[in-house]
Amino acid sequence: MADTARARKLAERIQQVVAQMLDTRIKDPRLGFVTVTDVRVTGDLQHADVFYTVYGDDEARTESAKALESAKGIIRSEVGKQTGIRLTPTLAFHLDAVPDTAAHLDAALIEAQRRDAEVAALAAAASYAGESDPYRRPAEDDEGDAQA
Repeated sequence: MADTARARKLAERIQQVVAQMLDTRIKDPRLGFVTVTDVRVTGDLQHADVFYTVYGDDEARTESAKALESAKGIIRSEVGKQTGIRLTPTLAFHLDAVPDTAAHLDAALIEAQRRDAEVAALAAAASYAGESDPYRRPAEDDEGDAQA
């Protein structure tokens, strides 16, 4: 039975260690402005997925991915030293898609707001197709019967 609290604590510690390593010890010029956003550890504590974002364009993302892949061994050994667990988990770095998804959703919300404003403007300038009050009143029915 896996202890999820232990896996969560280990994930938090790995996130701290990896961020500290990227900030202080990894001096690869290919490494851009990288932020470690999340770490997920399997229940058996054997594998850790490290999610990161890179500030910049696609070229900066690919170069940072190469730099992280080449520094994986150094980072893993430091994770093993600082966590003190019997088996150091393997690390896999994944580019986090959350910022791209958030930007896409923001653009969709702005477009929806623009369309809502257009519809509201059309509704404000609209007029009735027929009379403003299309319903007949009982008093009108009596007058119509008297004239017929």
